[in-house]
Amino acid sequence: MRKSGVEKAVPCRRWRIKRLEITLGKQIGQESMSTKPSRNLETFPNPKPERDYEIRMDCPEFTSVCPKTGQPDFGKIVIRYIPHELCIELKSLKLYLWSYRNEGVFYERVVNQILDDLVAACQPRFMEVMGEFTVRGGISSTIKATYLR
Repeated sequence: MRKSGVEKAVPCRRWRIKRLEITLGKQIGQESMSTKPSRNLETFPNPKPERDYEIRMDCPEFTSVCPKTGQPDFGKIVIRYIPHELCIELKSLKLYLWSYRNEGVFYERVVNQILDDLVAACQPRFMEVMGEFTVRGGISSTIKATYLR
């Protein structure tokens, strides 16, 4: 028979959900990952290396600093790739992109650097990195860099 007390059930459900998240993390071998910016890109084995399929990651909150003015730059980074043996782990990508937040860097350099670092980490069959940067002085910029194995 179910309990009808909604006020009592809500705190219990919240507690169980938090407890379940902690337990699941331990069960599947997840260790605590850093929550600080990092240039360390992690990978995992491609589950279907015999097949060509595309992975697309949209990162709409990319920030860096203009090397000329020191003003913040905002943009969207779009990464598309066909993996070979390895795939990029998403949390490490998030921390990697976060590492540019306080770096003074031109758009062209940062897009090409991201491509170089990702290719070095996972050696994909194909990869494209596109930076779509917001308007600055009446001009928006889109930079695209491509790698083909």
